[in-house]
Amino acid sequence: MLITTALVALLFSAFFSGVEIAFISANKLQLELDKSKGKFYSKMIAFFSKNESDFITTMLVGNNIALVVYGIVMTQILTPKLEFFFNSDFILLLIQTIIATLIVLVTAEFLPKTIFRVFPNQILNIFSIPIWLFFVFLRPISILMLKITHVILKYVLKQNITKDKQVFGKTDLDDFLSNVKSAEGAEDTRVEVKMLQNALDLSEKRVRECMIPRTEIIAIDMLSSMDEVKAKFIDTKLSKLLVFKGNIDKIIGYVHSYDLFKSPKNLKSILLPLPFVPESMKAMELLNQFIESNKGVAVVLDEFGGTAGMITIEDVTEEIVGEIVDEHDVDEAVDQQIDATTFILLGRDYVEDINRKYNLALPESDEYETISGLLLDFLEKIPKKEDVIEFKGYHFTIINVSKTTIQEVKLVVSAR
Repeated sequence: MLITTALVALLFSAFFSGVEIAFISANKLQLELDKSKGKFYSKMIAFFSKNESDFITTMLVGNNIALVVYGIVMTQILTPKLEFFFNSDFILLLIQTIIATLIVLVTAEFLPKTIFRVFPNQILNIFSIPIWLFFVFLRPISILMLKITHVILKYVLKQNITKDKQVFGKTDLDDFLSNVKSAEGAEDTRVEVKMLQNALDLSEKRVRECMIPRTEIIAIDMLSSMDEVKAKFIDTKLSKLLVFKGNIDKIIGYVHSYDLFKSPKNLKSILLPLPFVPESMKAMELLNQFIESNKGVAVVLDEFGGTAGMITIEDVTEEIVGEIVDEHDVDEAVDQQIDATTFILLGRDYVEDINRKYNLALPESDEYETISGLLLDFLEKIPKKEDVIEFKGYHFTIINVSKTTIQEVKLVVSAR
């Protein structure tokens, strides 16, 4: 009878421990989506999510009750057997504690928490009804415990008590998208999933990763005539042109092509102001700034206050939806994979992005960010067209190069 009671107490302790870790590890977004489908068990779990402190406290109360019962019963089981070998009460208590604790740690902590952590949402759904019954039965005790805790926090430790709020974190959405991508029929939602993933990644991107670099900026001098401005718009097919005074580090605004229909007398009369942002600024923050200010272009500054590049709202949006091509866009070179070991890369491609996109391990460093920077850092000089560079199992062939930077390379990986 005592052994049966101990086993039942262990089973309850394992259940409460496992449910607690499953609740903490569960994808709250998936729970809410299941609830929206009208599933009965999901409504119960969603209720627990909205009352997180109550739920966790209730599970802890249940676990502690089970452990107290287990401890009392194990003492009655072990004492008669151990008294034969040990006369000291202290040693007897120590041995009992070690044996009982080891059994609890393995069977009621490590095993259930490991198992329940693997499929937390499914576990919560399967055990939703018994969880609800225990929650209702033990809640009066947990409410009392919470009130005592709040009194201590508020009046003794002088801490403010805030109401629990359900929050769907980035991790929840990341996990959900991963599940969608691996599910059957995922090809039908591939584009939507990719856009959502890009939107999540945008919160981590910096402006420097989205901008048009300084060397590719098309701008015009403030002293240019209106005929020169018109010719520049026609040649470039752009809708906006940056305007500088003297050199590209002194950008003073921009002009829009539609203002040419107003027959302006000079460039200054149609000059529009534009914001200046640091290259370390978050891309999502800049997108919000564009929307709030009703501006669509900004100058990106480096740490020394010089012009690092420019960025438009289209550049930021393309990080989410992909390349936006209109009738005025010309075909631009893009990185591509030729076969399993051969790639065509652009000098301006970010090493981190290429590694992630093609599962490579190109060396990354604080000294550079792009493929061009990587090669220049290694060579310490500007290479010539068709030069071959080999290091760390990578074979680079220069396809295009300018006087100042590497524009395009072919990469062959020796072994993958």
